[in-house]
Amino acid sequence: MQSGVVEAIYITAEAGGRPELVKEAVAVAGKGLEGDRYFAAQGTFSDRGGDGRDVTLIEAEALEGLADDDGIELGPGDSRRNVVTRGISLNDLVGKRFRVGDAECLGRRLAEPCTHLEQLTQPGVLKGLVHRGGLRADVVRGGPIAVGAPVSQLDE
Repeated sequence: MQSGVVEAIYITAEAGGRPELVKEAVAVAGKGLEGDRYFAAQGTFSDRGGDGRDVTLIEAEALEGLADDDGIELGPGDSRRNVVTRGISLNDLVGKRFRVGDAECLGRRLAEPCTHLEQLTQPGVLKGLVHRGGLRADVVRGGPIAVGAPVSQLDE
């Protein structure tokens, strides 16, 4: 069983808005992080529905890899993901339950980068983050998530 830690948390109040670094956020089952655009159904892709829209996560190591492999320096908030983790393979959590702080989540699918992300950042981001763009998850049991909180897969 693998585990990691929350390195940063970002909330973006409106579609296309600038992500705001916060020390703690409250995850609500079936809704996401309080104060985030997707919690309020105001995100760019909110009208598409479906699962995996409550919270997004990305590995700090993936952002470091993007810089090392492609020469693209992308700040953690610029990834447009809610939670930046370190020390855990998010790709391995697809289809699995895991805990982030006091919240319990279900990994739904990879958060592959899209042209919208590349338009908001720079050319090469899309290609550079393929298969390491993070994880889309549903919150199944709410609770606070704080910087420094553990991230761990739950027993099967």
